[in-house]
Amino acid sequence: MDSADASDYLGRMAKKPQKAADPNYKVIAENRRARFDYAIEEDIEVGIILTGSEVKSLRENSSNIAESYAAVEEGELWLVNSYIAPYERAMFKHEERRRRKLLASKRELSRMWNDTQRKGMTLVPLVMYFNHKGKVKLKIGIAKGKKNHDKRETEAKRDWSRQKQRLLKQG
Repeated sequence: MDSADASDYLGRMAKKPQKAADPNYKVIAENRRARFDYAIEEDIEVGIILTGSEVKSLRENSSNIAESYAAVEEGELWLVNSYIAPYERAMFKHEERRRRKLLASKRELSRMWNDTQRKGMTLVPLVMYFNHKGKVKLKIGIAKGKKNHDKRETEAKRDWSRQKQRLLKQG
């Protein structure tokens, strides 16, 4: 193999084929209000235990996590007050607003427990989605509630950045 063939071979090896957008990844429900109401310090991906009819319902995009919260109780992590619409064609229907167990490692659980014991810290569900393997995952944020003046400040910064973008586009 001469140097021209070797460089051509190495050039082809270095270029990896681009992956198409993952067909399994899909956002199911998002808590858009969470980033406005809370200052998110850290987010953690956890699994969730669901029944078959709940998963089928989630595939049809019928859920809401905006009014829900996560809580560590007796060494276990729970998602409380989340809504998953009933699946019409299911033989065994599920309860719409039941408490659902979340799956996290012991280390993450103990860290979440310690964080929620501090003043003003809470566990807020941010986004529920199907990951690349097709499993339902939930991203939970360890957050501190914002005061009204903090919310106004955040909104002012967002408005200023929008205005700045408009000015840059025009100019």
